[in-house]
Amino acid sequence: MMDNIPPKVQNQIAQFQQLTQQIQMVATQKIQLEAQVKELDKTLAELAKVTDDSAVFRNVGSLLIQVKDRAALVNELTEQKETAEVRVKTLDRQDKHLRERHQTLQQQITQALQGPTTPAPAPAEDRKTEKPEVDFE
Repeated sequence: MMDNIPPKVQNQIAQFQQLTQQIQMVATQKIQLEAQVKELDKTLAELAKVTDDSAVFRNVGSLLIQVKDRAALVNELTEQKETAEVRVKTLDRQDKHLRERHQTLQQQITQALQGPTTPAPAPAEDRKTEKPEVDFE
């Protein structure tokens, strides 16, 4: 089947497939980062609830280590959240751009595979009706 398709269209199809994969990867990354932002939000909310004399622990690999400077931990988690939010916005823009390119390529491929189309004739009411000039001399 690909033998009947011109090389230019085959190249567009390959680009289309690559874009499809890129869109899926970006969507997956975005979902993971959004989950990370939610988790950081919940963590920061819980840290705000506990008293200053409460023991706070941090995950380090498979260990829990007590944190001495809670304010520094809150700052660090806030920075991580902000970084993740910026990354989500970047992925949103990237996703939008990829989807636009994907749609354009899809239209180009569809047009190329359908072949050249001739425009349909205008409806009768849109056509100018010219009356032949009659000379009655």
